[in-house]
Amino acid sequence: MSQIDSFKQLIVWQKAMELAKEVYSATEKLPKHEAYGISSQAQRSAVSIASNIAEGHKRSTRKDYAQFLRIALGSSAELETQLLLISEIYKTVNLKKCLDIVVEIQKILTTIIKKLSDV
Repeated sequence: MSQIDSFKQLIVWQKAMELAKEVYSATEKLPKHEAYGISSQAQRSAVSIASNIAEGHKRSTRKDYAQFLRIALGSSAELETQLLLISEIYKTVNLKKCLDIVVEIQKILTTIIKKLSDV
């Protein structure tokens, strides 16, 4: 499908992996009673971004690839919402790096989706 042999070479996937690690690190700072609440939800959303990028890259058509990138984009919006909520409730947890990375990923995904759809 592309010149890139492995999804692991995709900058957007690498950034999504970095984001997932940052989200796990940040959510560890939340109270223990959030372990099965917003912490778990944010972690799942973060993992979903990287996972859908990887799965989409392995699909056989550009249309399928773009669809999985749209799912990843949706997961990134879900995660951004969760991070904003956490930052409002738990003001001592610094989520700036997570929020910066998620916005960067959204911009990259939007650009890739547009390029895949233009062809």
